[in-house]
Amino acid sequence: MRILVVGGAGYIGSHMVKLLADAGHDVVVVDNLTAGYRDAVIAGDFIQADLADRASLDTVLGSGSFDGVMHFASYIQVGESVTAPAKYYQNNVANTLNLLDAMVEYGIRNFIFSSTAAVFGEPDYIPLDELHPKNPVNPYGRTKLMVEQILKDYDTAYGLKSVCLRYFNAAGAHPEGLLGERHDPETHLIPLVLQAASGRRDAIKVFGQDYPTPDGTCIRDYIHVMDLCDAHLLALEKLITHGKSEAFNLGNGNGFSVQEVIDTAEKVSGREIPVIAAERRSGDPARLVADSRKARELLGWEPHHADLAQIVAHAWEWEKHFGGLANPKS
Repeated sequence: MRILVVGGAGYIGSHMVKLLADAGHDVVVVDNLTAGYRDAVIAGDFIQADLADRASLDTVLGSGSFDGVMHFASYIQVGESVTAPAKYYQNNVANTLNLLDAMVEYGIRNFIFSSTAAVFGEPDYIPLDELHPKNPVNPYGRTKLMVEQILKDYDTAYGLKSVCLRYFNAAGAHPEGLLGERHDPETHLIPLVLQAASGRRDAIKVFGQDYPTPDGTCIRDYIHVMDLCDAHLLALEKLITHGKSEAFNLGNGNGFSVQEVIDTAEKVSGREIPVIAAERRSGDPARLVADSRKARELLGWEPHHADLAQIVAHAWEWEKHFGGLANPKS
């Protein structure tokens, strides 16, 4: 297949590009490099362009037929979305509309969308399945839900078929150490913990140790980035074969607490990790775990890196070999 990966220089997108290329597909990457890195695109053809620029999209999509488009080019920081909502609505919604309109014009009808568990908001029950009410509590989650709703309308009106993949906590790194997380600033727990282990960070803050969980810290569902990528490829293959829009929750179905992550990181790294106790953050549920049975049943998807120690070990290899280096965007 010939596949366009938008945001393919970012964390999940770059892993996706490598997986697609390894599977023998022809990959074209579009990224504006505001959050991605040119050297993270280690396969396929790269085009530096912005989704806000419709002329650039016309050039890319008009350059030849694509079997599908994968979209990873959203802003993802929940806190920033609260303080700068305009940035999030412009990029995550308006720019996505530019992409969808260009797809419709050039007859590309298969779209894989990187969504999020944040569309659900505070959980009414655990684990969260696809039927759980969707009440996002921040602009980030609302932008993702808006796009999901737009996709339903574009399916009805234009026949644009889509699969929305709602991630829980993406984690880990390429098993061969080729790629990993390089967010700036970093907000994800596992790389933050490992930066404290390597000495790049003085300590890790634990926000709340009095939750109704076995050790008092929040429980989250961590899913390896390569397992996420596997789900994307399966979703695209299913979409092309069956032509039906769907949405899937993606997680391991196992929750691990913040303290368990820290303990595992200490074992994997062989280093003591300083911890600073902090107050709870507003809006942090005690427990978030996915029910991914639908993806397993309909896509035939099965996580291959569900063990927390393996997820942390892959991320630690990245932190050791690459995290301490200066990685200027280029």
